[in-house]
Amino acid sequence: MRVIETDRLTLEPQLAAHAAEMFAVLSDPAIYEYENEPPPSVEWLRARFARLESRQSADGREQWLNWVLRLPGSGLIGYVQATVQANGHAGIAYELSSAWWGRGLAGEAVRAMIEELVLQHGARSLGAVLKRDNQRSLRLLQRLGFTPAAPPEHARQRVEPGELLMQRGIG
Repeated sequence: MRVIETDRLTLEPQLAAHAAEMFAVLSDPAIYEYENEPPPSVEWLRARFARLESRQSADGREQWLNWVLRLPGSGLIGYVQATVQANGHAGIAYELSSAWWGRGLAGEAVRAMIEELVLQHGARSLGAVLKRDNQRSLRLLQRLGFTPAAPPEHARQRVEPGELLMQRGIG
């Protein structure tokens, strides 16, 4: 993994050393309106980040690619991540502190990650799962060229009833 620069952001490969700063970002209650819950402690997050530093699953079939997002002068503001399978399919996710929503930063970061996934990690198709009610995330994915997957694909990938699978081919 390498550092990725965009016009406004630096995407740094995620390390356990980022845990304390990311804990503050991930403690923003607004980001959990649709998703999961915040990490229970800095120590828990540090241990999770340390496990992810291997950058691959135990069987070696998946690449685990995680970047933290740094805005110069403001510190870390979120993350982007991807799991790239041996067949070239990449499942992506992203999260930004609510203080940075509505500024185009998530789109900029995800676009940069997608380019990196294609050029450096062999991604040929992309998928993202989101809560159906999360219109902000849906609009972001649509702007990036994702479309809803067909119902049989939702079933095949065991997408939960309140969720939506968005997909995008490369090329």
